Amino acid sequence: MTDPVVLSAVDVLVDLFQPGTLARIVLDALSKSALYVVIASGLSLIFGLMGVLNFAHGSLTMLGAYLGGAVMVALVSSGTSGPVRFLLFFLAIAAAFGLLTLLGGAVEVALIRPIYDREPLFQILLTFGVVLVLDELARIAVELYGLQPQSEWQAAMGTAPGFLSSWYGVAGVSTRGLYLFEVVVGALVVVAIWAFLTRTRYGLYIRAGSEDPEMTRALGIDVRKAFTVVFGVGAGLAGLAGVVLMWDPRFGASVPLGVETLLVAFVVVIIGGLGSFRGTVAAAGVVGLTDALMTWLFQNHVAFPGLPEMAMFLVLVAVLVVRPQGLFGVAEVGGH
Repeated sequence: MTDPVVLSAVDVLVDLFQPGTLARIVLDALSKSALYVVIASGLSLIFGLMGVLNFAHGSLTMLGAYLGGAVMVALVSSGTSGPVRFLLFFLAIAAAFGLLTLLGGAVEVALIRPIYDREPLFQILLTFGVVLVLDELARIAVELYGLQPQSEWQAAMGTAPGFLSSWYGVAGVSTRGLYLFEVVVGALVVVAIWAFLTRTRYGLYIRAGSEDPEMTRALGIDVRKAFTVVFGVGAGLAGLAGVVLMWDPRFGASVPLGVETLLVAFVVVIIGGLGSFRGTVAAAGVVGLTDALMTWLFQNHVAFPGLPEMAMFLVLVAVLVVRPQGLFGVAEVGGH
């Protein structure tokens, strides 16, 4: 007599290796991987070049989601055409990136810079304090003005700008235009960061300042300004991720979004290796594929809603056991 567990496992495998199922999982994995690399890239950039663990990264993502939604509601009306909404969506991304870059630069100058010479615990406690302040301010604003992004914003804007709300057939599978757009955004963010760090003079200054700040200063380069730019850009990338998440039905804008994205960002950065941007990109792919596969398993075969999150943390534990420094970790990162 065949064991029912074995029969169940066989059914899962047969369903999994259907061409349509595999294509659906791959498309979902690509969109989630793109989101995760955008979410984690700012955190990886700040720690890799500055050695600062920014616990406020998730809260900055949450602010980006609300800012992006506010810009769209202010500029979009029921008669706005699809192409115009799409352009305004990019305007919302630019606005969130710019405002949070300025906020990040101000936080670095006013709060982070004075404690560079202290133990990392001071940076952790300080950025955690920033989390509490930002989250409470956001919660007060939401309660005071009754913001309900998933209902009011989408009612004012339709569903999504232009083609992003539509479904398209890709590899025989129907997928949202938004998910394809997220893949493009993730690829552009990766290329832009790589080009900035390796193909620009200022990127060279930043990398030199992180490796040997004393020699860099001796050459007449303002290392403090370079670190301010890095922290600001990292915060801006968090805001950019927030605008995209605002539109995604799997996330949306809410105050708890900060904690949710912070956990994902740390999982990705730790698996990839603290201080390694290449590792962050690779880990985002691993986590995105794991999340997509476990989400499909939960929706079709396993009645356990916490399965995707549990699987991500199991991957994290496995990597830390086998390779404690992460996939592409380095011995030492950051410096002042």
